Amino acid sequence: ILEDLPLTDPETFALFSRGDTDAVFQFESGGMKDALRRLRPDKFEQLIVMNALYRPGPLGAGILNDYIERAHNPRKIEYIIPDVKPILEETAGLIVYQEQVMQIAHRIGRFTMAEADVMRSAISKKNKEKREALKGKFKKNASAAGTDHKVIDELIKSIEHFGGYGFNKSHSAAYALVAYWTAYLKAHYPAEYMSALM
Repeated sequence: ILEDLPLTDPETFALFSRGDTDAVFQFESGGMKDALRRLRPDKFEQLIVMNALYRPGPLGAGILNDYIERAHNPRKIEYIIPDVKPILEETAGLIVYQEQVMQIAHRIGRFTMAEADVMRSAISKKNKEKREALKGKFKKNASAAGTDHKVIDELIKSIEHFGGYGFNKSHSAAYALVAYWTAYLKAHYPAEYMSALM
């Protein structure tokens, strides 16, 4: 049963790390194979990040390259303030997922989760009027909670930059799981898998 496969299989991660991902869901393109060889993933969470970052927005912004570099050089990982570390630690200090924007809005901007979702939507849909109103509220709330104005501006800048490429983690995780299953079958049962595929 696919759902029972361990998400820590060394042979499966070796396949990803070699970029041997022909016939692996979402990981077949030449650029993705190159990125996998550079990253050499060894955790399922890294596949989720790669799935979210191998898209036009983050590729154009250089976020994928930043993530790979930070994954190999943890000293390059920086957090604007310590409060965002628990939110961004899994993505090497980078905002990758829409859910992270919501968590930052909730934790730093003191938004309810419903308000944070409205902010996420306004950013991803580039609704300027709503975004400006929410930005003002974020600044006011964060400042009242004692966050430095410079830090608030940096956070807002990062969140707005994210708006150009945001992807949701739940979607990326579902894709990464199917990718992992297909890679596992290819790594352990290559003849049968490729026969079934063809």
